[in-house]
Amino acid sequence: MTDIPVNLGSRAYRILVASGALGTVGAELAKLRVGRKAVLITDPAIDRLHGEPVARSLSGAGFDLIRLSVPEGEQAKVLETARELWDRLLDEGCDRSSTVVALGGGAVGDLSGFVAATYMRGMNFVQVPTTLLAQVDASIGGKTAIDHPRAKNLIGAFHQPRLVIVDPAVVRTLPEREFRSGLAEVVKHGIVLERAYFDEVERDAGRLLGRELAVLERIIGGSCRLKAAVIERDPEEKSDLRFALNYGHTVGHALEAATGFTRWTHGEAVALGIVAEARLARRLKLADDATVDPQERLLAALGLPVRTGAVDVDAVLGAMTHDKKARDGRVPFVLSPRLGEFRVVRDVPPGDIRAVLHELAAEARA
Repeated sequence: MTDIPVNLGSRAYRILVASGALGTVGAELAKLRVGRKAVLITDPAIDRLHGEPVARSLSGAGFDLIRLSVPEGEQAKVLETARELWDRLLDEGCDRSSTVVALGGGAVGDLSGFVAATYMRGMNFVQVPTTLLAQVDASIGGKTAIDHPRAKNLIGAFHQPRLVIVDPAVVRTLPEREFRSGLAEVVKHGIVLERAYFDEVERDAGRLLGRELAVLERIIGGSCRLKAAVIERDPEEKSDLRFALNYGHTVGHALEAATGFTRWTHGEAVALGIVAEARLARRLKLADDATVDPQERLLAALGLPVRTGAVDVDAVLGAMTHDKKARDGRVPFVLSPRLGEFRVVRDVPPGDIRAVLHELAAEARA
């Protein structure tokens, strides 16, 4: 087991990474001396695959188990679903000592965390992520949210989990496209945080795609370690440091929004955002080919998209105005001058963004 502490004073927690960890959720939660009620929130598909080991572990550890189901995917992250969950928590007599256990991907985690953050002004929350993307990114750091019709994750709060339990074995059950999507976040961590980790992912790309368990444990644990180090130093995104984790997301989120969140998975959109933002850095003379080209090659080797095809560039630029990182109408970009490093750049000329987007669309047609 890899045990990664996230040192946040009174809000400190641990990230546990181990094959078979689903069966330890109850025992690990009991160590935190929380209240007796445990609310397991998941969607029907995840419940069928992974619900029983977690439910048995919670009941076996003496918790009064309440099982709640939400719709699959991003459609769950709406106010109406949150309201239904609040009502059920009230009906079941849950209080601040009770614990919400989120079993699922990023959508389940975001929604469950938002409900936990807002119910009685905050109750205990445990993340048990079942997608690669959620394991290495969404489950760590306390960002919780639901969507607004005009922007993804617009309504939310920072609410750190009490515990994150990661079982790498569960990602072997993911459909191929969903698994590859999570690799975009893995690559992102190497690009902006640690060159040695980027090299490790590059070296093990084939074994990663083969989902070799030992490689999965090592790479997932490495990503969790890198993100935890950032969260410790900037838990609520108040400095440029945590902006590093948004590499690829400024363009990626805008591409998602401009296409109605239906054309690409989140990870695919982030991969496209990485390519666009790497090229933007080169266009602004902040990075050279030796930094930009390896990013694109690794993403392509992992089966992720590196060309957008036709997009409404005006719609993409418009979506950027709703970016949560914007300050006084200025959207900061995270760019990588060298692998393993990042720089936050403000006042990026819209003409350069437009040119890069047109470039990626044109290359897809070539």
